[in-house]
Amino acid sequence: MRILFAEDDRDLCRAVKALLEHSGYSVDVVHNGKDALDYAEGGAYDGLILDWMMPELSGVQVLEKLRGRHVATPCLMLTARDAVEDRVAGLDAGADDYLAKPFATTELLARVRALLRRKADYAPDVLRFADVELDRASMTLRCNGREVRLNNKAFQLMELLAERPSAVHSVDQIMERVWGWDSEAEINVVWVNISFLRKKLNELGAHVEIKATRGVGYSLEAK
Repeated sequence: MRILFAEDDRDLCRAVKALLEHSGYSVDVVHNGKDALDYAEGGAYDGLILDWMMPELSGVQVLEKLRGRHVATPCLMLTARDAVEDRVAGLDAGADDYLAKPFATTELLARVRALLRRKADYAPDVLRFADVELDRASMTLRCNGREVRLNNKAFQLMELLAERPSAVHSVDQIMERVWGWDSEAEINVVWVNISFLRKKLNELGAHVEIKATRGVGYSLEAK
């Protein structure tokens, strides 16, 4: 799952980004409303977390523009403004939920999970393909009564492949979805993680393989 987090407090950004990535999400971070609008319009995000008060455009202004342009990505409004009229304004602008600062990290994660369940194409907690299961809650890959817990990036890559089995994903699409636009990671991280997942599927005895289509990309296929 890929999230855009827009917040001008850079210390808070680093803390929340680390928290979300530790929980298995891919996170892009921006620090002003203009960048938030550009990223949200151009990126395939599963959820948005927008701070209310940001330079250039407020979170409410960003959300109003997105909804006016028919971008329906679920949004959590994050703000120090907790008056009833402020919450109403945020919800009327198109926010799906509202969380006041300061907040408990456990509540933020719970609200993010609830937010992502509101997508029109509801995503189940466990993805199943052939004899393999991918548990989103525990980031665990299971098959034949055995299981292995994946690291953050390997989990996100497996999730991307398992969401649409047999669909071919290019290396560029994988880099954008799993590592994000601003990542400084080299393209070989895709090959390294593909190799790691192939090894784990083989160890589990899965009747599933990650197939490479030369010059096109990778897909999850039943053997």
